[in-house]
Amino acid sequence: MSDSPEVPEAVRDHLALALEPGFLGIESARGADGLSITVSYWASLDAVRAWGRHAEHLLAQQRGREQWYQWYTLRVCRVEHARTFDAAAD
Repeated sequence: MSDSPEVPEAVRDHLALALEPGFLGIESARGADGLSITVSYWASLDAVRAWGRHAEHLLAQQRGREQWYQWYTLRVCRVEHARTFDAAAD
């Protein structure tokens, strides 16, 4: 990925994800208290494991532990069903 200063780091990271085999999407939210959650979607558990071993991702994990996070929890879950409500769409 480009290190261009015109492209924010988070955008570069998401673009890199999009190139990974099995990547389906990502969603993030941050509360006023600073608590954040990011959910990434993958086609298979093998794809999740491969991303976990990816060199750039390993460096990002290290940087996160050193610079940003005091703690975090990682959960790997299977989505069996999803439903969306959007009042604006009605």
